[in-house]
Amino acid sequence: MIPQILILFCVGLCVGQGYRRKDGSLPKPSLSAWPSSVVPAKSNVTLRCWTPTKDVNFDLRKGGHIESSQSPDSAEGLAEFHLTDLKTSHAGEYTCQYYRRGRPYVSSQPSDVLLLLVTGGLSKPSLQTHQSGNVTTGEKVTLQCRLPDIFQGSVKFALLKAGTSMPVQTRSPKWKETDFSLQNVTVNDTGNYSCVYYRTEDPFQASDPSDHLAIWVTAFVNNTAMNVDGHIFLTDPAFKSFGCTPRSGIAGLYASSIFTFFRSLCT
Repeated sequence: MIPQILILFCVGLCVGQGYRRKDGSLPKPSLSAWPSSVVPAKSNVTLRCWTPTKDVNFDLRKGGHIESSQSPDSAEGLAEFHLTDLKTSHAGEYTCQYYRRGRPYVSSQPSDVLLLLVTGGLSKPSLQTHQSGNVTTGEKVTLQCRLPDIFQGSVKFALLKAGTSMPVQTRSPKWKETDFSLQNVTVNDTGNYSCVYYRTEDPFQASDPSDHLAIWVTAFVNNTAMNVDGHIFLTDPAFKSFGCTPRSGIAGLYASSIFTFFRSLCT
């Protein structure tokens, strides 16, 4: 019984204090952006630095220089850095790092780099796809992002999806365009896509986003095809018109309003 207690004590201690590396440093934290790492000028963004290690202080760095420090009031290993009224000067490569509040005064490895882009400094690109109509699950979708004809310079492209906090993909162009491939698409790939291009060095100017391009995925449920364009709950009042009560265990489906299909799901 005593060995089990010692194991549990060690696990609790490791979770609370963080795992030490052989060189004595702490593991790196994670850095994320909300609502997105690609945001328009004059908007706001929150950079979140997180670690499982408790009772620590945080530094937010941009290009290697400390931008802000934070000592969270709670014991949780989370710091939020709020950037408001964004300008092009806010764009750049950010990392975060944490260190213990007490002895031993040990610091962590830096987080992975997060590239924050502030859009609006360059003319928008165009986005198109060679597919026509809906696509079915398992297919490949290719989206082509193209620079404005008047633009010259070295840049990279980023493919964006509405509702996600990070670019779906980033690529270097082939001349004035690049292709983004979505392999083996699923219902989760349904959504509105756009693209931007940006300079890869300071000040990291970024274009306005392209016009949105909607991707619709056709899924098959019980051998029935349906267009996936939203999350519809079977408890929605629309189903009461024909007395629909969902079967046990069915909370909702991604589907279009094909009511004849949903009749088969009713008891």
